[in-house]
Amino acid sequence: MSWLGFSRRSFLKFFALFGLCVALIVGCAGQQNSTSGTDAGSPTDATGGRITMGTTQKVETLDPADAYTIFTGILLYNMGDRLYTYRPGTTELEPQLATEMPTVSDDGLTYTIPLREGVKLHDGTDFNAEVMKFSIDRFIQNGGGPAFLLGDVVDNVAASGPNELTITLKYPFAAFTSLLTFWGVTPISPASYEIGEGSFKPDTFVGTGPYKLASLNPDSIKLDVNPDYWGEKPANDGVDIQIYASGANLYNTFHTGSLDVAYQTLEPDQIASLEREADQGGWTTIEAGTNVVNYMTLNQKIEPTSDLNVRKAIAAMIDRNLINERVFQGQASPLYSIIPTGFDSHKPVFQDAYGDGDFEKAREFLTAAGYSESNPLNFEVWYPSASTVRGIVANTLKESIETALPGLVTVTVNSAERATLSQGVDNGVYQTVLLNWYPDFFDPDNFVQPFLTCDQGSPETLCESGASQGNGSFYYSQKANDLVRAQRADRDDSDRKEIFSELQDLLVADVPYIPLWQNKDYVFAQDNVKDVAIEPTQQFLLWKISK
Repeated sequence: MSWLGFSRRSFLKFFALFGLCVALIVGCAGQQNSTSGTDAGSPTDATGGRITMGTTQKVETLDPADAYTIFTGILLYNMGDRLYTYRPGTTELEPQLATEMPTVSDDGLTYTIPLREGVKLHDGTDFNAEVMKFSIDRFIQNGGGPAFLLGDVVDNVAASGPNELTITLKYPFAAFTSLLTFWGVTPISPASYEIGEGSFKPDTFVGTGPYKLASLNPDSIKLDVNPDYWGEKPANDGVDIQIYASGANLYNTFHTGSLDVAYQTLEPDQIASLEREADQGGWTTIEAGTNVVNYMTLNQKIEPTSDLNVRKAIAAMIDRNLINERVFQGQASPLYSIIPTGFDSHKPVFQDAYGDGDFEKAREFLTAAGYSESNPLNFEVWYPSASTVRGIVANTLKESIETALPGLVTVTVNSAERATLSQGVDNGVYQTVLLNWYPDFFDPDNFVQPFLTCDQGSPETLCESGASQGNGSFYYSQKANDLVRAQRADRDDSDRKEIFSELQDLLVADVPYIPLWQNKDYVFAQDNVKDVAIEPTQQFLLWKISK
């Protein structure tokens, strides 16, 4: 690992997650009335103050050292606590199991954190600094999917007192407190877990949060209220989650009133139908933006995308508004930077530089690159074969581009299953690929470091090892490396904002990626169900829901 602290981000995360938060998989409207598909159980009746919730998302593991999907993160967020969290409805950090914000040494390497007393874990174990040290050490050492998040940054964790934790970093990292809000950085009982590489307990959870895991089955999850919880008590008597085999089954069950809440994943037609019928049907639509960014990665190691003018031409050809209208029925937002719109450091640099579907500008770039009707540009767009939505996006782009630039540009759309595509991205096989990114923590750093940095490379070889290599662009810029390192070391928000501005300028000038759209998220709740909300950080606070 370089002293910059940049790690090669495993892009397997994308392939595990691409279907989880995108409530936008297109299908036939007729599916809404279908009862095809099987579910192992039936929805739990909404009685006794318990909340019934339906989803199509699966749970592969509830071990906080290994869980790395959005839905399992939501469950862990509701069953566990963290040192720091966000004030509900805001992006304002506040202490949770810590009693105050950390004291940071002048060199930015040492974080001293006072801990809350009187907290018990679900098995009666007292929470203290030793428990928190054990939990963080296990998160790093057991080698699960998210282990690198802390492993790349943390040098040492010490219980410097019974109720004081001291964390030493390998390099200054201004966003470290935000990183500590990640759902897996949660205390667990040393009596129930052990430290050891690959030692995980996927079917249980013993933490400190407002809910205890009562049962976990392939088709259902039951959360009971923790009667000994130290903090705000849940506004309900527990949550019963039904896992459906398809969005059609979820849609139909909610539509008939057999569920209190429906969340992830419904098709655009189903979302539109529930929105239209809300008043008559007696339910409420909760819509929120997300921090999930969808983009095209452009491989700088192979032709034709090794040519900057070709990358700029492709950027000018992209019509985000067309994609939003035809593919998503308005249930997405055009995106013009790799940093999402929810951050004040966002700059719509691609909108200013390339516009949407500006084919005259694209023609100029292609002419500069030596392409013409007698020497046309042919390029490929790849996507994961299981992602229906990306297949439709790719073919929408193909039709739009070839119609506007006949004889000058030909687009070939290809797909591969996720393991093959992952390997191909890593090895630089594909010219362009449609991908998405789910942030690990709420800070602009998590949208620039994984895209623009490189551990090993040069302007001649491009990125040989590092984040951009794992992302399939192989982008190398020493200036980008230096800027990312600078914002990580600077704890002044205004300074960091200026640096993020420079990084976005580099992005639009070099075009290693083209931002495409930003997801919207939807929850539907019956009218008698209150306080259902998607947090600005994309968390879903089950303990707030009442009826």
